[in-house]
Formats: sequence, structure tokens, C-alpha cells
Amino acid sequence: MTRTTTTRRRALLAAAAATLSLVLAACGSDMDGKDGMGGMDHAASPAATASPGGHDMAGTSHGPDGTDGDAADGLAAERGGYRLDGALSGNEYRFTVTGPDGGVLTSYRPEQTEEMHFYAIRSDLSGFQHLHPVRAADGTWTAPLADPAPGDWRLYASFVPGAGSGAGTGLVLSRAATVPGAATPVPLPPAATGTTADGYAVTVAGTPRAGAAGELTVTVSKDGQPVTDLQPYLGTYAHLTAFHAGDLAFAHLHPEAAAVEGEGGGPELAFHAELPKPGDWRLFLQFRTGGTLHTAALTLDVAA
Repeated sequence: MTRTTTTRRRALLAAAAATLSLVLAACGSDMDGKDGMGGMDHAASPAATASPGGHDMAGTSHGPDGTDGDAADGLAAERGGYRLDGALSGNEYRFTVTGPDGGVLTSYRPEQTEEMHFYAIRSDLSGFQHLHPVRAADGTWTAPLADPAPGDWRLYASFVPGAGSGAGTGLVLSRAATVPGAATPVPLPPAATGTTADGYAVTVAGTPRAGAAGELTVTVSKDGQPVTDLQPYLGTYAHLTAFHAGDLAFAHLHPEAAAVEGEGGGPELAFHAELPKPGDWRLFLQFRTGGTLHTAALTLDVAA
């Protein structure tokens, strides 16, 4: 090996070492304030994308303030690039949904016959309201609440975007709001298998476990006789939603029967139940008879 060749190799090795040193220094600087996994910045990760089933595939988590918690439980204000913003003024909540492009969303796909399902519930799980607000041409929704009692509330928007990266994927976003005045807490009724509403008796059978798919069977009767004249409501014979005691996590229990038309529903209705957390859930069953909408509520204890 000649002296010239040796000198050239030493120069190349020195240059490579210098380059490697610079790369390592840059990586060390880029990992400051991160989790140390290859320089990935999880504190400022891209917007999460939602799966067809509505679950947050990026693992982004949000809580009652829209920042920390489980994004699949309806407690997030932003998910999959879509963001809920609104303000409560008196008995009226006006809100918008911003899409991944930063613009107000004006395209929605109907879900159970409606473009938007809006829910309101107080922190003690009282005062449940399920509305279908009106959307203006600029994308602003207006939800008129029926005399909400003073206290802390959570307001949920359940919808299917018709545009953007999440088009066709069901989402539930929510925000906290406070109704001014002296709040009087309402104790949560104990867990039960039955309740009454407007003279109708409603029973619920089934023992779902947290995080596992199960089935709840609802039976409706009146004066000891099975009810068989349920009318369609939102495309089915009944609508069932649930809220978790403590954190107000949201769950929509889907009917297992296909969409229906005409009278003749009941007395038994089967629902797919997949409640993500153990503990008490407050269930709200809505059904229609004779043109009147009824709401029955009961507490369900879900085992771990």
C-alpha cells in the first residue's frame, strides 16, 4: 500500500467520523422533550385518523377538557382532524365542526335519518337531552336546550362527515359547559333491571362486561301487557345511549335489527352493547308510540 493511498483512506475515515458525529448531535438535539423513540415527537404528533369503526387509530387521547383521556369515549373536542367549537348562550348552544382542511364543515352524511345527533347531560347524569339541531348555510349548528338546570354539563355532537379525510366515519366530539346558578346535585339511582316512563314498563336483560361485545335485550310493556305497536324513531324501533358515571364517557348502543318502517315493533328489542369501562352507566332508551316520544332511564352496573 502506498503512502498516498494510506493518506487518502485516513482522510476519508476522518470525514466519515465527522459526519457521523454531526448526525448524532442532531438526533440528540431533536429528541429533547420527546419520548426518546427514534426522535419521534409524540407531543406534537399529526392529527389522529379514525378507523371505519370510529376508533382513534393513532391513540390520541383527550379528556373532559379535550386534552387528556380516551378519544374513543366521546370526551374529545378534537379527533381525526375534526374539531368541535361552541358556546352556550342562555338555553341555546351554537357550535361548528372544523374539518381537517381548517374550514367549517358543511357536508354531512345522515346517520339514523339525521345529519347531527346532539346530546346534553349534567355531570350528575341528570337532565338528559337528545336533539337534532338546525344547520345554517355557513355550517353553524343551533341546538335549543330545554331549560338546563344550573351546574356543569357536557355537550356531545355525533355525526358522520361528508367531506375530508374522515368522510363516512362516525365521530363523537364533546365540550364542557356551565349553566350559571346554584346547582343541586341529583343522586344517581342505584343499578336496576327495570324502570317506568309515561306508564310504560321497561326491563333490560344482559350482563355486558367492560370492553367486550355483548347484547342487551330491552322489553317494553304497559299495564302488564307486551307492547307491540312501537313506531319507528330514527329508523329503528328504539334508540339507546349510555353515559358513564364520573367521567361522562359516551356510548351509543346500536340496535341489532335492520332499519324498520311502519308500526309493529316490540315487545323485545336487542342492542349490541360494547361499553368500554366498568362501573355504573346511565342508560337512556327512547321509543315512540302513538306519535309520542318516551324516554326511559336506568342505571346499569358493568363488570370489569
